[in-house]
Amino acid sequence: MRLRLFAAAALALGVAGTALAQGAYPQKAVQVIVGFSAGGSVDVMARNLAAGVAAQLGQAFVIVNKDGASGAIGFGQLANAAPDGYMLGAGPTTPMSIAPHLMKGIKFGVDSFEYICQSFENVFTIAVPLDSSFHTMAEVIAAARVSPGKLSYGHSGVGTVPHLSVANLVYRTGIDIPAIPYRGESFMFADLMAGRIPVGAPSVALAVGQKVRVLAVFADSRHPAFPEAPTFGELGMPSMPPGFNGLFAPKGTPREILGVLERACEKTVQSEAFRTIAQRLSQRVAYLNGAAFAERAAADYRYKGEIIRALDIRTE
Repeated sequence: MRLRLFAAAALALGVAGTALAQGAYPQKAVQVIVGFSAGGSVDVMARNLAAGVAAQLGQAFVIVNKDGASGAIGFGQLANAAPDGYMLGAGPTTPMSIAPHLMKGIKFGVDSFEYICQSFENVFTIAVPLDSSFHTMAEVIAAARVSPGKLSYGHSGVGTVPHLSVANLVYRTGIDIPAIPYRGESFMFADLMAGRIPVGAPSVALAVGQKVRVLAVFADSRHPAFPEAPTFGELGMPSMPPGFNGLFAPKGTPREILGVLERACEKTVQSEAFRTIAQRLSQRVAYLNGAAFAERAAADYRYKGEIIRALDIRTE
């Protein structure tokens, strides 16, 4: 997709701009790699964040979509970029917390980047078609115990957060529900709404206003988009954290530049404009500074590795 400039977009969002003094970073446009296709929730939220940061710093932040391999292609390019602050990455931590455990040839890891800020969490669910006979997770679990292997669930791809979330639940409850992998969430969701699969694991953002019934959410608190849907913790069932999304830089980027970006990111995430768009997309705003974000990503990398090894999940 052609590059877009975000200075004008930031003004449209209404985020107050505070350009830095002459000669300070940034002195030219900054590229922001998004490892997913244009138009999806990750891309839209990355543009939302980039627009706000651009307004804070008085330079254009240009989104560059490098989709493929669940974000690993884009983050691979970011890992090899010059650490000068003029190429950043925006999106989830999954390319560094999951991909290195599953994909051969990955030459970066969780320590290959600088973490600028966490901006939002992407919450996933277990859902069924509206005309399904299942109204609770207890009913799904009971049906799986009565008829092992008869039910199945769809997910957006091997090693994705929704796949690991449901696979972990299946493993730890000892039920038999075969997984059906899809090449993306939209394909799985179309089959779920049509009733071609009985259970699916869509994101909250995709499920809002659609012909599905959300039975529970993988989060530490209920989601305002589906307040009637309990968390798995409430149900006493195994859960996993949601997807963590934020802003990244190549390893070795100077601390002065990271500090400038972190402060701009914090102001953006706290702005009404950013939160309004996040609410429209049913995304949960959740700011963390760079140090806390890095710590959370490292812990998630270790946890995801344990789950992948325990479940013996492998890519084809």
